[in-house]
Amino acid sequence: MISVNDFKTGLTVEVDGDIFTVLDFQHVKPGKGAAFVRSKLKNLRNGNTVERTFRAGETIGRAIIENRAVQYLYASGSEHVFMDNQTYDQFSLEADQLEWELNFLKENMTVNIVSYQGELLGINLPTSVELKVVESEPSVKGNTAQGATKSAKLETGLTVQVPLFIDENDVLLIDTREGKYISRA
Repeated sequence: MISVNDFKTGLTVEVDGDIFTVLDFQHVKPGKGAAFVRSKLKNLRNGNTVERTFRAGETIGRAIIENRAVQYLYASGSEHVFMDNQTYDQFSLEADQLEWELNFLKENMTVNIVSYQGELLGINLPTSVELKVVESEPSVKGNTAQGATKSAKLETGLTVQVPLFIDENDVLLIDTREGKYISRA
């Protein structure tokens, strides 16, 4: 058990039978009435974000999340197959569990699988990945007023805004948290 007064960003907790990670929290001490903690929690099972208020000092269950290194092997229909790097066991996750992550997954890529008491909750990507540009508009000389960008389609199907000097077949470094261009690789 953990007190809500000890909330930290990234902490995983169990509330009403669901597993949440703390995205944001704020301790509030109103002039009249009891103190409370206002929090923003992300459900690790379905990805929904909820705002929840707890009384100060209230205790809730702490969820111990396990992270293991796995390798992404291939997609088979709506299932995506991974292999545990230590035991070589293979398992699959449904596409709806990996909606955002599929924008960055390439075959043979190493990621971390997130599980709670044997239940697979999803994957954690590295903060940036290298992806190849497969389709890009040609850049036109002279239209570079300031920070001009164009669309580029990457090998995973993700479309990002990139500077005009990026061409097809360039390998780019992409931020997996926001899906934005960082630099050339």
